[in-house]
Amino acid sequence: MIGFLIALLSGALMSVQGVFNTQVTKASTIWSANVFVQLTACLVCLFVWGITERGNLLDVFQVEPKYMLLGGTIGAFITYTVIKSMDLLGPAKAVMLIVIAQLLVAYVIELCGAFGVEKQPLELRKLVGMACAIIGFMIFKWK
Repeated sequence: MIGFLIALLSGALMSVQGVFNTQVTKASTIWSANVFVQLTACLVCLFVWGITERGNLLDVFQVEPKYMLLGGTIGAFITYTVIKSMDLLGPAKAVMLIVIAQLLVAYVIELCGAFGVEKQPLELRKLVGMACAIIGFMIFKWK
């Protein structure tokens, strides 16, 4: 149950952050807003790490394979694409498409067992759920 609630909170925070970041971009530029977002996220993470864990920060470099360290780089492009999509589509449409893309890619990762994730079998109910999400977006977008 706690995982379900955390996931809901994550989705809510991502939507609010996207709106905030889009507004910051209107006062500056998309990449300067992205720098600010990533810098403030780094500062918050360092602060929380400092008061909770205080383990060795360099332990992250022990991860294998090393390409797993690209998460932060990907995060910069996530921030950029969320800002841009919200600006062009509006928050609701952008978030719906973002979530659908997340579902599709996450399911393909599970099906292929990519990136060290345990391989899962293809299930009709999951395909139907994905189709429902896509149809839901089309209904939402329908004028």
